[in-house]
Parts: sequence; structure tokens; C-alpha cells
Amino acid sequence: MYRGKKVIAVMPAYNAANTLQRTYDEVAAQEIVDLVIIVDDGSRDDTVAIAKTFPNTRIFTHAKNLGYGANQKTCYRLALEEGGDIIIMIHPDYQYTPKLIPAMVSLIGNELYHCVLGSRILGGYALKGGMPVWKYIANRFLTFIENIALGAKLSEYHTGYRAFSREILEKVPLAVNSNDFVFDNQMLAQIIWFSYTIAEVSCPTKYFAEASSINLPRSIIYGWGCLCTALIFRLAKMKIIRSKLFP
Repeated sequence: MYRGKKVIAVMPAYNAANTLQRTYDEVAAQEIVDLVIIVDDGSRDDTVAIAKTFPNTRIFTHAKNLGYGANQKTCYRLALEEGGDIIIMIHPDYQYTPKLIPAMVSLIGNELYHCVLGSRILGGYALKGGMPVWKYIANRFLTFIENIALGAKLSEYHTGYRAFSREILEKVPLAVNSNDFVFDNQMLAQIIWFSYTIAEVSCPTKYFAEASSINLPRSIIYGWGCLCTALIFRLAKMKIIRSKLFP
């Protein structure tokens, strides 16, 4: 608990057997976390078997792989069902350190922000942590375009480390978002659409063989989806079109 608010960490998992234990142990070490929710998206390894050994954890499995966005939709639905007031989404691949959870929770728990991102760009950690140069360049390009289109000033839109208030998860129409990777981007655009200010904290990150990462073709699809989201946002803001993403 933090100031009487229930804190829940959610992990959208897929073939995370090699890193799940390390991630969970570090999340559990943050004593303000009341519950961990792990949603497995049809993994073909021992992710579920390992998760079942964790105490104070709710596990949900998709019978088949539905996609990263669909996984998050389940994560947030379950977190709300469990009465979560502050929900932290962290990838179970140990790429982001759970040691930042107390800092992110405090920004929401003290009612300063409703959304906090762990940014790999602030502090220059991305390249130092091993982010491939081509991914770094793509990240900076997409972020530049999105900041212009969305009228925001974020250091990046593509981190997999996020914290949300219950209010945001209840207000944003997540169900209409993609079930694929662009879900992340659509969600941030929606949060900005509803006039919430997004905070960022500098987050060291690690790139290693066991960390999850999408390949170049999927990255191109994701990048195109981000640009389309930014365009739809701007056109909806100008009242040229209507969109279910931005009601």
C-alpha cells in the first residue's frame, strides 16, 4: 500500500521463463507492491510453471497467443478487478529495473500525476544499456514526430515500463486499441487526448540475449502504426475525422 492506495504490478508475459524469476524477485522486494499479476499469452516454455511458484501472485493464461496489446488489456482488467489504485506495468524480461517502482508509485500516490513512464532516453541510458543504434534512431525519429502531432514533450513513447492511476485505466477506451505492439503507443496518445500530463523518470535498461525484442519487420509495422496513430490524433483534434481511439 502507498498512502492507503493498493499497488499492483502487472507483467504481460510471453516465453519469459529465463528472466521471470529475476524480475519477480526484484518486484517483490519493493515492499509497497500488494499483488503481482502475471498474464501469460500462450507461452511455449515454462513461464506458467515458474509463475505458479511465486507467492502473492495472480496468474492468468490465454489459451493461445493473442498479442502484446491483448495481453495488456487482460492485465489492466484484472488489476481493476483486484481493486488496484496504482498499477505498474513492467515487462518480465528484466530489461527494466523494478527498483524504480517506489519512485513511480509516489508520483501517482501523491496525486501529482496519473501516468508515469520509465524513460530509457533520459540520462542517456539507452545506448549505454545496449540498445541497437538503429532502434535508437527510430525511437528518436518517431518521438519527434509524435511530440509535434500530439502537442507533448516526452523523451520517448516506446518504453515498456509504465505506471497508471485507476482513474486513467477506467477512462481510456483500451478495448478499441490494437492487440499488437502499437497498443502501447495508442494508449499514450489517448492519455494525452484526455488532457492528462505524463511524468517521466530516468530508467537504466539492459539489452541482452534473453531480453525480449521485436525484429526489424515487426519494428517497421510498429513504427508505421505509431505514425498512423499520430496522424489520426491530429486529424481528430482538428475535427476533420472521428475516431473510436479518440472519442
